[in-house]
Amino acid sequence: MKPKISFASAIVTLGLFGLLLTTGCQSIYNATMEGVFGYEKRELFKKSVTALQEEQKDAQQEFKDAMTRLKELYAFKGGELESVYGKVKTSYERCETEAKDVAGRIESMEDIAGAMFKEWEKEIQQYTNPTLAAASREQLRTTKDRYAQLSKTVRAAESAMQPVLAQLKDNVLYLKHNLNASAIGTLQGEATNIQSQIEQLLMRMNASIAESDSFIKTLPK
Repeated sequence: MKPKISFASAIVTLGLFGLLLTTGCQSIYNATMEGVFGYEKRELFKKSVTALQEEQKDAQQEFKDAMTRLKELYAFKGGELESVYGKVKTSYERCETEAKDVAGRIESMEDIAGAMFKEWEKEIQQYTNPTLAAASREQLRTTKDRYAQLSKTVRAAESAMQPVLAQLKDNVLYLKHNLNASAIGTLQGEATNIQSQIEQLLMRMNASIAESDSFIKTLPK
């Protein structure tokens, strides 16, 4: 049973949560959620996987938008180039922010997973019934194996963001100092490569989101 806390205490605590998250104190946040609100580690773990999945979807949408902006840029035939540059720059900045958020969610998930597995292993030692202990040990092994695959998939998708971000940044920097038609012509030569990388990234992110969804379904309700 989760401990009861007053409404006022809850408001203060939630306010602190916002500060903790914005300052990167994810481990303190997790400990507070467990200690103050009585959440089990497995509940926090499930929440972290779900939060990562949602963050990946947000990032995926931003990279899709970035590809749309690049296509608009490469198809530029005349008009207000400053406006096109502004859209590409904004799109890059949003992608960069989402990539950092995804990385943060992965770190949170891994932090909670490590604590949960450690606690699980300790609690197996407390069984007096060898049959139940063996069943719990097998469930732990299976969950660890599934989690290892999940971690590998989300890390691969997160890593794939970096070369795309680098190319987006190159485009933005080049345009910043060369707002003219010839600059567009130069960037068009890079169009196929960066669009291909974004498409590969989106495929990896689809796989990662699907892996997260599959993993969540294996967790206890």
